[in-house]
Amino acid sequence: MPTGFATFVVRRGVNAVITLILLVLLVFLLLHIILPTPIELARVYAPNPRASPAILELTVKKYGLNLPLWQQFYNYVVNVFHGNFGTDTQYGYSEATVLREYLPITLELVIVGQIVGVLIGLYTGAIAAANRNRTADYGIKAIYLTAWGAPVFLVGFIAQLIFAYYLHLFPATAIVNPVLTPPPALTGAPLIDALLARDWVYLYSAAQHLVLPALTVAVVGFGSVTRLTRATMVDALDKDYVKLAYMKGLSKNKVVWGTAFRNAIIPIITLIALIFAASAGGAVIVEDVFAYHGMGYFTVQAVYNLDFPAILGFTFIIGLSVILANFVADVLYGAADPRVRLG
Repeated sequence: MPTGFATFVVRRGVNAVITLILLVLLVFLLLHIILPTPIELARVYAPNPRASPAILELTVKKYGLNLPLWQQFYNYVVNVFHGNFGTDTQYGYSEATVLREYLPITLELVIVGQIVGVLIGLYTGAIAAANRNRTADYGIKAIYLTAWGAPVFLVGFIAQLIFAYYLHLFPATAIVNPVLTPPPALTGAPLIDALLARDWVYLYSAAQHLVLPALTVAVVGFGSVTRLTRATMVDALDKDYVKLAYMKGLSKNKVVWGTAFRNAIIPIITLIALIFAASAGGAVIVEDVFAYHGMGYFTVQAVYNLDFPAILGFTFIIGLSVILANFVADVLYGAADPRVRLG
């Protein structure tokens, strides 16, 4: 690995760690604002959210909740990085256990939906650029602006109405047919676990139930990719090296996809990484619409039940996703364009 690139990665890594510590500090302060006394705070860490006053007093001593604030913050950082977010008040067991159960479901939904959305966005953006100021360009622009501006829940309801209720192609709600026995939860992600267990019936059902939520994520997210791809492609198509490629007798497809698209993809890397992170937050609405019981659905229930540990745990996960996405985007961008490493 070149020394300059290694230095760039280390510098970006240090920035990511500092940002992560600031995020933990923010969540810590929010927790203390919401639960200002040691006894109230003890309910987050107690083994039972309805614990007796004696148990709460022991919890205060165990976790040092009556210590000075800076010492409590140190202990909180240690707990967070050990996966201890407190006790879930809805289910009565540790927040880390809840996260392990629900997070893989959301990750599977977001990854599938965003892969589809990014591929659609890259393709439509390139087509729009290659046919700029023509019918195809205007049509693609109208479609992505409509999808981009539509509320997530409305896109979900329309998908349910068309594909589930009118055409009867896909199920409207749930993760899988409830009569099926789930395979061993090796990863927590339904498709992967079914694939590992070679349970083809469960895999088919889980895939069917994933289509509409993933399609909603894709439709909502592809517009920004389309817009940036079109803009960068239009700029690339005006470059001298593209004109030279035409002069060499290359076909339009080879020029568009082999020359212009390859050079225009670099600025889109950052956007793609950030879209993946932002989609984890958007999954809250998607999962609620489709009763898709992942982290988003769980967080909505946590808000309804004022489950503060769950809400703050979800906030931390989303913040961590954004930080990691930025770091990955910076590294990929630096690898693709050496000029970025100087910044």
